Amino acid sequence: MHVLILGGTAEARALAGLLHGEARVTSSLAGRVASPRLPAGEVRIGGFGGAEGLAEWLREHAVDAVIDATHPFAERISFNAAGAAATAHVPLLALRRPGWVPVEGDDWHEVPSLDDAARALDGLGDRVFLTTGRMGLAAFANRPEWFLVRSVDAPEAPVPVRAEILLDRGPFALDGERELLRRHRIDVLVTKDSGGAATAPKLRAAREAGIPVVLVRRPPVPPDVPVATTPAEAAGWVRRG
Repeated sequence: MHVLILGGTAEARALAGLLHGEARVTSSLAGRVASPRLPAGEVRIGGFGGAEGLAEWLREHAVDAVIDATHPFAERISFNAAGAAATAHVPLLALRRPGWVPVEGDDWHEVPSLDDAARALDGLGDRVFLTTGRMGLAAFANRPEWFLVRSVDAPEAPVPVRAEILLDRGPFALDGERELLRRHRIDVLVTKDSGGAATAPKLRAAREAGIPVVLVRRPPVPPDVPVATTPAEAAGWVRRG
């Protein structure tokens, strides 16, 4: 059996590790991170050329199953995967870590997009911890606030006019997030609902400090695509054939 895993998430790497040795596993990484953490098995880096290119790749490489384990906000590749799998008649499963859920004491302002997140900053604070990644920063380019922008790799212009760039990769510890908020006098956090534990400590740190959070809701999984929430569940789906 040949399994194609789309994505360089922690869940994708865990799934590749579970299936390695049981099946031929190829992991496809988008190539947006300069030094990605590589999974077990075969690895390819780069795009496929849209849904048609991916469908052709599935046929040429005799792929038996596709797991879309991309980041919850990688909407384009998810829809391309759905189209390609349907065209090539290959089973497709989406692997998505559960989203975050607010608890008592949270002050969340949920919005549907980065543009809405930028507009939601009005009146919330003047020093923003922006953790939405290096893509899409143009939405904040003309905002008057000061931004601490954290990303794995250096962002490309346009970026906020008043910004400090912090290059770092999770997982992040709670004590470190507390210190970051304190040292930079952060009074509002902007993030995406990526879910998972690796970057969740910033939410607790914000709650403890009474800092509001502007949270961008994740896009939906393409229609009719089944969803697993853990690598073990996804591995079981593959094994059942």
